Amino acid sequence: MNAVSDLARALQTAPTASLPSSLFGLPDQAPHERVLLAADEETGLKAILAVHSTARGPAFGGCRVWSYDNELAALNDALRLSQGMSLKNALANLPFGGGKAVILKPAVIKDRAALFAAFGRAVQSLEGAYITAEDVGTTTADMLGMQATTQFVSGIPRAGAFGGDPSPKTAYGVFVSIERGARLVLGRESLEGVRVALQGLGAVGWHLAEYLHKAGAKLVVADVDAAKVQRAQEQLGAQAVGINEILSADVDVLAPCALGASLNIQSIPTLKAKLIAGAANNQLATAADGDALQARGITYLPDYLVNAGGIISVAREYRGEGEENAVMAEVALIANRVAELLERVKSEGSTPGRVADAWARSLLVKPA
Repeated sequence: MNAVSDLARALQTAPTASLPSSLFGLPDQAPHERVLLAADEETGLKAILAVHSTARGPAFGGCRVWSYDNELAALNDALRLSQGMSLKNALANLPFGGGKAVILKPAVIKDRAALFAAFGRAVQSLEGAYITAEDVGTTTADMLGMQATTQFVSGIPRAGAFGGDPSPKTAYGVFVSIERGARLVLGRESLEGVRVALQGLGAVGWHLAEYLHKAGAKLVVADVDAAKVQRAQEQLGAQAVGINEILSADVDVLAPCALGASLNIQSIPTLKAKLIAGAANNQLATAADGDALQARGITYLPDYLVNAGGIISVAREYRGEGEENAVMAEVALIANRVAELLERVKSEGSTPGRVADAWARSLLVKPA
């Protein structure tokens, strides 16, 4: 009950501007089907499990562990992320709806295994309406441990079978999107010599950097972890810039691979890249920011289109359909959807963000 009472007090005392626009969902989107607040005093668990849509099947999306400013910020993140998963799974033609979980990171995690066991019990209580996997702040070990308390989990290393860390698949989907976008938007037949700014060198960002380097791209990188930046300089010949400079770097392509809302009213006027495609979720602070990018002549490839490789991987693993080459081939098809999106944008005279949103929402029905 603690999480419920704390949220209630926050709602009563928070300034109006800091509140989510609705506790049931986001503007211009279908309301969430279910939002569960789960707390466990013994382990310090405070989690929000958001089920946006089960129209295509059980809601599928990862679990994020993060230090939020407050519980309302965590709720808003869960709502935005889960709605994004509905769009992502629909465009990827997966038989799953959209969901997401966030765990409010305790000041001290005394027993990580116990914390995730408690989270697993919360997932299990939804009786299959939500399936979880890795996201920011979680690991394959966390998912493996959760098997003791829930069957509704994926992204687990399996001896002799497909499974485990989905981040290389996420990175590969972003890579093929950049490759196709560079051809269609920048007129470049290859990535040789194309300058790409990478914001964030986490699990996905690092794999993406490796793919880009192998293809001949010139990398400009930034990360809060100086050791990761140094590694990129030494191993990939990357140019390092500060975290406050990466978005405005003089590059052809910008790949946001950190947290969301980096494309906003403050950052957009400073951008120099002509193509944006990255792994971070919810890169646009608002839908209007997508319009602002288009007005500046910048092509934005929506995150939930290009970063679907990870969910494709864990979805196939969960269904027992996974095989490395086949999954990589399926992830590579994201490039074709990038091409289709750009054709739709041209024919409809709209922006990539709005076209992709309408396209995905039209698919939020049970697959044939």
